[in-house]
Amino acid sequence: MQKLYVLLFLFCLATPVQAQYSASRDAQYIATLKAVVNYKIDDEEISKDIQRLRENSHFLEKLQKKLDKLDNRRTKNSTNRKVMKILEKAGEDISKILN
Repeated sequence: MQKLYVLLFLFCLATPVQAQYSASRDAQYIATLKAVVNYKIDDEEISKDIQRLRENSHFLEKLQKKLDKLDNRRTKNSTNRKVMKILEKAGEDISKILN
């Protein structure tokens, strides 16, 4: 009977650890994605286009309107969840390619 309690206790401990690992992995994917995007923005082939976009007020206004639909405080919002899922998947894919 005591072994059953020990096993039950270990199972209860394993679940939060697994959730923490998953969250950490997702954070690693987002960090990888950000680092690669920052690196590729300086890519010789697109750097001039990026600079033009940064100076284009019409583009910046449209981009700001899109960003206003996001909220870092409300992750349960369906738009936020969809965006995070896409970003995590992109980061995961990039990590696999670069390994």
